[in-house]
Amino acid sequence: MPARLTGWLHTGLLVLCLILMSPAALAQAPEPPVDPTPAIQTPPPQASDTEIKTRISDIFAEIATLRRVTVEVNHGVVTLGGEVASSAAVTRAEEIALRVNGVVTVENQIERRLAVEDSSPPIFGDPSGRLQKVYRALPLYGVSLGVFLVIALLGHLLASWRSFWRLILPNPFLVELVSGAFRIVMLLVALIAAMNILGATAMMGTILGGAGVIGLAIGFSVRDTLENYISSIMLSVRQPFRANEHVVIDQHEGKVMRLTSRSTVLMTLDGNHLRIPNSTVFKAVILNYTRNPERRFQFDLGVDAADDPVAAMQLGLDRMKALPFVLKDPEPEAYIQTVGDSNIVLRFMGWVDQRETNFGKARGLAIAATKDALESGGFTLPEPIYRVRFDSGVEDALKSTKPDGRAASPPEQPRPKAPLDTSEAADVAADNTIDEKVDAERASSKEADLLNEQSPVE
Repeated sequence: MPARLTGWLHTGLLVLCLILMSPAALAQAPEPPVDPTPAIQTPPPQASDTEIKTRISDIFAEIATLRRVTVEVNHGVVTLGGEVASSAAVTRAEEIALRVNGVVTVENQIERRLAVEDSSPPIFGDPSGRLQKVYRALPLYGVSLGVFLVIALLGHLLASWRSFWRLILPNPFLVELVSGAFRIVMLLVALIAAMNILGATAMMGTILGGAGVIGLAIGFSVRDTLENYISSIMLSVRQPFRANEHVVIDQHEGKVMRLTSRSTVLMTLDGNHLRIPNSTVFKAVILNYTRNPERRFQFDLGVDAADDPVAAMQLGLDRMKALPFVLKDPEPEAYIQTVGDSNIVLRFMGWVDQRETNFGKARGLAIAATKDALESGGFTLPEPIYRVRFDSGVEDALKSTKPDGRAASPPEQPRPKAPLDTSEAADVAADNTIDEKVDAERASSKEADLLNEQSPVE
């Protein structure tokens, strides 16, 4: 039933858009009649210079802007003179003269008059005539306004129908984005329909062209913001992590709190809030420690070069296997990392379950237990060896120094250490302090979260 309902809704929207767009196609202004520019005829068989002059002068006398133009004709060559108020009138006079039959060419010597009264027509023209035109156009304005309001209201109602958008778009961020874009598109459709009714399609094209140029300029100026916004859309769709997961994003480590339209919020392991721009998160390498609860730790220990490294590895592995927090499957491993000048470095590896074990404390206790086992087994953990070379003068001075006759004091006996309760230090139970802080913060904050537990995770 929901799939059938979605199909009917899609079909209804398509038909509605076609109906709304049809006025734009039907209300286009008719094509203006093509002017064949016929030649202006003079009495047959052939016009004389006098007839041509008379014909052109009579035409100019009927045109208010060309009444001051003078005409002279000699052998079909027309010379125009005088003054006009605009450059357009100069061009018009020449075009009219060229269309008269019998004219060979036109010498245009008309000058533009630079008087203020000619170049500054009244701003408001005839007020009574303009008011009459507005009064006669009031019904058309009313119809145009009504069409605009109906389409805009319909678009607003559809954009506000949240249940419909959630049905076809399960992501809440896309619901807000698409519904807002649909509202803007319906406003544009309403404006185009209203302008078409008024016959102002040319003005509409100018407005849309200017809006496109302004939008392009704004896009270049806020390209970083747009990149961050688009990254937010992609992250909300991909869902690369869940809330309270332990992640590392470009060297930033912490627990995920929320994903907003601008940034990804982490709580660091120190309990601090960290906001990372979504454009950085989208392009970053993300390390997620929570997806696989089993995590491997490793550490290095050195034994003397004279010791048997294989026996040392076996002794260390037996001790690690005896630790209750080290997983039996996968088993601990060890291998020779490198051989130095005075020692052999062994690398030990083991696995723990992060859901039940504190990773850092488990690794530390495993190092201490393996070290004690090697020392108890007779293996020497070598200390750094430094060789000191003296100059000949210093060496001779040391040899000539007489030893002090005083008896050396006996070495100080080690004091007995009081028994300590190490149960707290040996407790490797998982620390859920940060998890509890994240849960409390998410419950108390009203900031929008784009992470959705029902959406498929990447």
